[in-house]
Amino acid sequence: MDLRQLLVGRSLGRSLIRGLAMALALLLGSWFILMPVRAHGPSMTPTYADEQLLLVNRLAYRFGEMQRGDVVAITLSGGQAVLVKRIVALPGERIRIEDGQVVVDDVPLDEPYCVYRLPWNVGEVQLGPDEVFVIGDNRAMQEKHHTFGRADRRRILGRMIN
Repeated sequence: MDLRQLLVGRSLGRSLIRGLAMALALLLGSWFILMPVRAHGPSMTPTYADEQLLLVNRLAYRFGEMQRGDVVAITLSGGQAVLVKRIVALPGERIRIEDGQVVVDDVPLDEPYCVYRLPWNVGEVQLGPDEVFVIGDNRAMQEKHHTFGRADRRRILGRMIN
C-alpha cells in the first residue's frame, strides 16, 4: 500500500465527501448538543473565572430534571446574551436571603461553593411551577452589581459541563 492510498483511500472524492460529512456532523453536534459560552464578569468566581470558555450540555434537561446546585446557561430576552448562574431554588419553592444566607422553604441552604458573602437581604419569593431561582457564586459582590432572581424554565439552555 503506498502513502497516497493510506492517506486518502481508494477515491479522493469519496474521502472528501466523508470528511465534509464528518465536519458537518461535528459542527451540528457542537451547536445542538454542546454549546460554547464565555463567562463574563466575576459573578461566578471562584467556580468559573472571568472570560473562561465553558461548554453547555443542551440535552441535559431533556433526559433529566434540574437539580439544586446545577450551574446553567440562561438566555436573556432576544437570545443574544447568556448568563451563567447556579440554581438555588426549584419550582414551587419559597426563597429568601437573610444576611447573605440563602433560605429555601425556611431551611438554610448549605453552599460550599460560596466562599465569601456580604450581608445581602432579599425578601421572600414564591416560585411558580415553571420557575427556578438563580444566583452567582460570588456573594462578595454588592447585591446591586449582581444579576440574580427568577428564571423561567424555557430560558435555560442547559447545564454546564465541568
